Formats: sequence, structure tokens, C-alpha cells
Amino acid sequence: MAEKILIVDDDREMVELIELFLGNAGYTTISAFSGEEALEKTFREKPDLILLDIMMPRVDGWEVLRRIKNDPEAKDTPVAFITARTQNIDKMIGLSVMKAAGYITKPFSKQELLTEVRRILDERRRSSGPS
Repeated sequence: MAEKILIVDDDREMVELIELFLGNAGYTTISAFSGEEALEKTFREKPDLILLDIMMPRVDGWEVLRRIKNDPEAKDTPVAFITARTQNIDKMIGLSVMKAAGYITKPFSKQELLTEVRRILDERRRSSGPS
């Protein structure tokens, strides 16, 4: 069964591009265009990975990740930020403080995206496999 990835961005063209890249690589994709929709689909669909934009109206990516980390059922779902925020402080907050599984800056190449997705999913499999 293909791994399921939730793509969250208020930019529909960005979501479509990521869906194309991931779909061609064999992943199943689900999309959400707001923080609220992302949370609803996270709890309903239980994705293997969430690719999350930071800068969205109303509920931003920081808040979405905070709510996911505070939910007992969703807290172990890896989340990688996909964002135009390129400053080192944002990356440090995302990875060190918010404990995101990855941080991909826009613009990115297909190869960059797929490499990071594979790394995160491989790490998840290793950590949830038999010990």
C-alpha cells in the first residue's frame, strides 16, 4: 500500500505541483488548503507524513504543528515544513523548537522534495519497526 502524504498549502498551484511530484513517485496524496482543513484531514485520514506550509491565513503552520504535537493520536505523525521562510532562525525554530521532521524551502526541485520525503519516511519506518 502506498504511503499517504497530506500536502497543506493555501497556494493551489503549489499543492498541484507537489501532488504531481509525489504521485509520479508512487505516493498517495491528500490535499488541504488551510490550517483548519489540515487538522481535520490529519485526524480523519491519519497520513504517514504531512508537508505543511508555514504562512497561511487564520491558522498558520506553526499552530497546526503545535496542535498535532498536542494530540495523543496524531503526535507521532512526522511533519515537514515547506515554506518560503528561508531565514536560519525560522529553520531553527521549525526543527529544534517545534520538532518538525524536515524543513524544505521554496523554491525546491523535484529531487530535493523526493529526497527529503524518502528520508523522513525511512526514518519513521526504522523508528516504528521491531526493536
